[in-house]
Amino acid sequence: MAIPLILASKSLPRRNVLNAAGVCPTIRVSHVDEPAALRDAAAKAGVNVGELSIGDRVAILAEAKAQAVYQAYRNVAATADAASGECVVGYPLKAAGRSETDDAVERGTTEPGKPIDYSTAHVATTRDFSGVSIPTRTQPINVFTAGRPGLVHSTVGPLILGCDSMFLMDGECYGKPHSVEAARERLKHMSGATGELWTGHCLVDFATGRVVRDASHAVVHFSEFSGDDIERYIATGEPLEVAGSFTLEGFGGAFIDGIEGDPSGIIGLSLPLVRRLTERLGIAWPDLWNVRSELAPTESKAEGAGHAGIEPPKENVHQPGDGWIDCDCGRKHWGVNGASGVLLARRDERTGNVTHVVMQHRAVWSAEGGTWGIPGGATAQGETPIEGALRESYEEANITPEDIDVVGSYCEDHGPWAYTTVFAFEKPGHTVEPKANDDESMEIAWVPIEQVGGLKLLTAMRTDWPRFVARLNALAAAYR
Repeated sequence: MAIPLILASKSLPRRNVLNAAGVCPTIRVSHVDEPAALRDAAAKAGVNVGELSIGDRVAILAEAKAQAVYQAYRNVAATADAASGECVVGYPLKAAGRSETDDAVERGTTEPGKPIDYSTAHVATTRDFSGVSIPTRTQPINVFTAGRPGLVHSTVGPLILGCDSMFLMDGECYGKPHSVEAARERLKHMSGATGELWTGHCLVDFATGRVVRDASHAVVHFSEFSGDDIERYIATGEPLEVAGSFTLEGFGGAFIDGIEGDPSGIIGLSLPLVRRLTERLGIAWPDLWNVRSELAPTESKAEGAGHAGIEPPKENVHQPGDGWIDCDCGRKHWGVNGASGVLLARRDERTGNVTHVVMQHRAVWSAEGGTWGIPGGATAQGETPIEGALRESYEEANITPEDIDVVGSYCEDHGPWAYTTVFAFEKPGHTVEPKANDDESMEIAWVPIEQVGGLKLLTAMRTDWPRFVARLNALAAAYR
């Protein structure tokens, strides 16, 4: 299995560079305060920020971003490692008297006595086993996760990659201009000129905590461009949020006459530098290759969702583990390694009874869009279902793992695919403030537990909810 790479950036050009080189990263944005990180580093060195070289600056910021994501993953691992209670594993496809053909008949995809027509049966929908007596097996939650690839027991990786870029011209460092006015002035100055694009990278090995960092640079020769060229380029929006106000791989590429140095560093991710850093950690670069030709990075979560004409946002991020899998139940399910989510409950401080749960109002473009469920998603490489649920619930709903206790789980096992629901409570004295962190939700909210059944629920949640309520109440009674 490939060693997972976590990219502390949602930059599409950086993702594209990695994907083209055979590496599909997991994305985790760092949200680092860059000016504060530079001030802190300069203070430790006993100098002013202006005295730091541009190579030092990009390397400092790259490490700050990698370290922020490293800590976030440490929080996930700590909460997963402290998980208590039992995992109930259900095997609905082993229910007495139930066959794949039975499932297909219920969905109207075949007729009694005829084999399943997989050309029509494989549709993107969640399962409905209401009225089925599902065989189960119960085991301690740590037994359920033992032996699975995961963060807690990893001996190497995942590798966390931080990146930062700055442009140097005439002795002045430029980051992202952010405003039209700043971009206009910079572009005027760059016409017919030569500058240097510096790219800093930092790698942290999650398993060992080892850190390596460095910077690369390339000389960029610009053509002369007119005032009209500048205004039309600014109108594309491209130069506002990129280091130096230009790109090599976009609209700005036509105005670059030549490059001396690493071209991929100009795009924001220096492949040669990252390879060298990987080797300094004792890891061969090909050990990170995980891109498979049968799983294109453009594969959409909305496939077969029944919302004709509604596409996911173009900036939607493809991550390792994303993709549809053909299941033995005759459906397609999301997550080539399975999927999981967190059912987080709030308890009354006095009685200990469950009062609210966090629910996700799913984006219209997603499968069964517009319904309510729990935040979660595909399990990534190198993580257990518990860790995947904690990661996904933060990314989607701002459920901070350091503020919750995992108290049990339910895994619905279909054989080639499984979904794990992780039951959790807010820690005593801690408060989770859920919100939509990405475009996969219309709304994230604490919902009174007695009102959940009245929502338009995702098919699977509607089926499971009566059992989940009973399980939450039982767990709350034992959680003191």
